Order: sequence, then structure tokens, then C-alpha cells
Amino acid sequence: MRIGLAQIDPTVGDLAGNTARILAAAREAAAQGAQLLVTPELALTGYPPEDLLLREHFLDACEARLAQLARETPLPLLVGHPHRQGAVLFNAASLLEGGRVKATAHKRHLPNAEVFDEKRYFAAGLGATVVEVAGERIGIAICEDIWQPDVAADLRLAGARRVVVLNASPYHLDKPRQRTEVLRQRASETGLPLVYVNAVGGQDELVFDGGSLVMAADGSVLHRLPACAEAVVVIDPDQPGDAPGVASVEEQVWQVLVLAVRDYVRKCGFPGVLLGLSGGIDSAVTLAVAVDALGAERVEAVMMPSRYTADISVIDSRDMVARLDVAYQEIAIGDITAQFEQALATAFAGTPPDTTEENLQARSRGTLLMALSNKSGRLVLTTGNKSEMAVGYATLYGDMAGGYAVLRDVAKTLVYRLAEWRNRQSEVIPERIITRPPSAELRPDQRDQDSLPPYEVLDAVMALYVEQNQSPDAIVAAGYAQADVERVVRLIRLSEYKRRQAAVGPRVTPRGFGKDWRYPIAARYGN
Repeated sequence: MRIGLAQIDPTVGDLAGNTARILAAAREAAAQGAQLLVTPELALTGYPPEDLLLREHFLDACEARLAQLARETPLPLLVGHPHRQGAVLFNAASLLEGGRVKATAHKRHLPNAEVFDEKRYFAAGLGATVVEVAGERIGIAICEDIWQPDVAADLRLAGARRVVVLNASPYHLDKPRQRTEVLRQRASETGLPLVYVNAVGGQDELVFDGGSLVMAADGSVLHRLPACAEAVVVIDPDQPGDAPGVASVEEQVWQVLVLAVRDYVRKCGFPGVLLGLSGGIDSAVTLAVAVDALGAERVEAVMMPSRYTADISVIDSRDMVARLDVAYQEIAIGDITAQFEQALATAFAGTPPDTTEENLQARSRGTLLMALSNKSGRLVLTTGNKSEMAVGYATLYGDMAGGYAVLRDVAKTLVYRLAEWRNRQSEVIPERIITRPPSAELRPDQRDQDSLPPYEVLDAVMALYVEQNQSPDAIVAAGYAQADVERVVRLIRLSEYKRRQAAVGPRVTPRGFGKDWRYPIAARYGN
């Protein structure tokens, strides 16, 4: 049997575009001799369609497009879609053949943790669905179903000789290895080979990294599709083929960030992006990601020096934009900030300078970037990282101003690792940007570590508290100084109101400050 794997990038809600994309993949697979084509989970609607599923007219349109797929597909097609039965809605996969829906499977395990909220929309399916295609009995599972042992076991009991899994599995750190191990467990338990087809593409804060694979009954990977790229591949699922290993974490994250920026800009219809370049590591990595995602011609960098900006920050910024060949301009903010200070002089009389004056500089920059965005239509990329967002080391309506936060879920220590990885491919980031102590440059001789614990400590405490839900006492017991833990946890709690106003950005850790972080702002619980 020859099976086609359609690792495609649907756009949420674009039913006409997604239908055309699926049919194009079907024609391509048929031309290569495929006897079955498998799409990702909810390929017809894109994932996650969220509250579009609450609109009856949207579901009507889905049914019409599914009927079109059944009429026009040139080969048996297993497609993911919402399936309405009376007042009940299922996350479904249907086999389309001979102009009709031959069989439909319903997702049995509905994830409702982390970034998932499927129980808001769907009912859980019952039973095992096994279909016969080209003389082979195939069991159908949908994403979370394969993470639980019962579905694969039931499919085997129902007579399946192979399990095909439709997925929209979003990325987090080293997720490809985790998926492979889960599939290996199912193969070991059932003795069945598996075909795993994953979506690819960015959707708001979620990024689907592809990496579809075919696994033999003994747990060996026979085929693995590329990460973070669309592909339509026709294979003999019982014969070994191209099965590259999983990339390093740094390469995974870089690919995911590039895909996230490219898709957010494309799917939202922006002509390009712009960002404030400071001469620091965060804006440098953001710029490099943007150029890799969109090409230099669609990226603009703006340097906005103040009286505290070091000469080497300007020099390094000019060096980097020359290496990347992006549009660049410098707009000094000294006079702008001085006018703000003069306008506020009476109101501030008798008070010493503090972070208020520092924030005026950041807000001057934010205002300029948004003005340039309004005039050009380009999207402003913010450059803050997860460590800063955790503890509020950012200025509302200043460096937080913008539409997409590329490093929102990337800790500072990982930012450095990404810079070093990218420079090993080609040296686009000046070395001094990587080696200089980080500074906001909003007052004389300022350093981040004047206000924060060392990033190695901050990031470790943040990961334990935010991503692993550990208590402060448990983190102290793990070997971290109580003063550092209490300080970081306190800042995380106090900064919730800022994070609610931050731009959306791609999730790359098991828990980001987005769909899977839902904490009250006005709250008194201290741990």
C-alpha cells in the first residue's frame, strides 16, 4: 500500500483556501500513486478554530466544503473536520471515497489542559473506527487519542492492522522526541505500525512543527518529514525511507520562531515588520529571526538613541543591519524625552528622578515605532524575552508596544544559546552584542543585574515556578537561595497586569504566559 502524508499549513477559518490546499495535495499524491491521503487534525478548519465552532453558519459552511472534498478528491482521503450530529459536535476524521463520506471517527480523548480547551466545543467520541482501504484494515485515531493506551488497544481488537493518527500537535521544547517515545510505546503495546501526520504552521501563539512520521511495529522510525515546512510525501509505510534524526533544541526553537513570524505576518496580511534595534541581544535575535522568516526586503530596523545610549550600541546596530542588508534609520529621542520631562516638571516638582523618567524614554520609542507602523502598515515586533515578562522588567506602552512578541516565551539564557547557534550557521550577530553585559541603557552605567538576580538563577526559578508549578518552598529545597526565590516569585505575581497587556507571541516552552497561564490580577495568595 502507498500512503500520502499531507503535512500542510491550514489557516483557521479559511475554508475555501484550506479546501483548495487539501485538493491540491490530493492531486499531487494521486499523481505519485498514493492509495490514501491523510491530512492533519481539523485540516478543513485549521486548528484551533475556537469560538468559530459556536457559529452555526460556520458549521454549515464546513459541511458544504466537506461535501466538495468528497466530490472532487481523486483518491481516498482521510480528512480532519468538525462533525455535527444534531446538537452535538465532534472533532472528527472522515474517509472520503467515491464521492461520499465512507466512515467517520470521533476523537475520544479531548485535551483540556495547557493550551487546549476542546471540551468547550466538542463531545467525546465512543468506540473504535476501523476502515478498509486498498485491502488493508486501518484504525483511525485523532491526536490526543494516541497519547492514551486505550484507543490503540481498542483499534487492534477491532481488527486494525495499522493505526493512522491525524494531529494538530503544537510545539514545545523538545516535543519531537516526546512524540516519538509516545508512539513507540503504542507500537510496543499493540504490535501495530503507525502513520502519524502532524500539521505545520503558526496560529497566533501556537506553532505546529510538522515532523510527521511513520513507525514500524518494532518502534523504529521508517520515515520522518521535515520540521516546520509543508510537505506532501507518498511512501510505502512498510519500507524504510528518509528518517532524519531530531534537531537540537536550539535549531528546533529557531525554526519554530521563524515559522511563527512568517505565518503571523502572512495570515494577518501585513506587508512586513519593523522593530526597535538597541544594540542588545534580544533585539538582535529578533531581527535575525525576522530576516530569516521574511527576507531582508520586508524588515526595517530603527535605532532610537538617548543620552544614555552607548556609542558601541549604535556601532553594533549599524554593523548588524549591514550584515543583514535591512532598511535602517536612526531617530534620536533625546529632545522628545526632554519635552516630556519639561511638560511634567511642575507635576514632578520636589520628587527625585526614578523609573518614571526611564520609562519616558521607553515610551518615546514605543510612540515612534507605532507611528512608523501606522504610516507603513508594517507590524511592530516587540523584543522582550520571557525572563523580563515574568518579572515585569519591561515598560507598558514602551518596549512592550507592538503587535507580535517573538521572544515572549524564550528565557534570557536561551536567547543567548539561540544567538550562538545562529552565528554558527552564518555570523549575522556581532560578537560584542553577545558578550556585553545586558543593559536597558535608561540611566548611567545601568546593568540588568542591578535590578534582577543573575539570569541563570532567574530563569531556573521561573521554570520551576511557572512551567512546573512548584512552590517556593520546593524551589528553595532544590538548592536556590530563599531571598532569590521570594524575590522572583513576588515579581511574577506583581507583573500579571503587565502580561495581560503584552503582545501575543509564539509558545515554545511547556507553559507560556498565554493560553496556558490563567492567573488573577487582583489576588492575595502569595505562593
